[in-house]
Amino acid sequence: MTDNKNKSDQRKATLDDLNTRLNAAREANRPKQQGGLNEATTYGIATRLVAELIAGLLIGVLVGWYLDQFFGTKPWLMILFIIIGSAAGIMNVMRAAKQLVPKQPHDEDDE
Repeated sequence: MTDNKNKSDQRKATLDDLNTRLNAAREANRPKQQGGLNEATTYGIATRLVAELIAGLLIGVLVGWYLDQFFGTKPWLMILFIIIGSAAGIMNVMRAAKQLVPKQPHDEDDE
């Protein structure tokens, strides 16, 4: 009878040890939360900001060219609208970049 109890205690100890190692392995393989941006999102953000800038400039050029053609004031309105379009593009980039800033400051020590 004591032999069966010994075997039972050994099995219980072995299973407890296995359970402990299994939990440690699960913890080690759990995906970690990233505090920063990965390469894909950084590329997407950069592409968006460049598109905002180019869109403002391109619209300024097209509106200026069309108005120059309509009023016959080549190149003055195009120059004026290039400046306005550039300013609008820069303001859009600044607005978009401000939206990307996290609301709460990130502390490196929290990780």
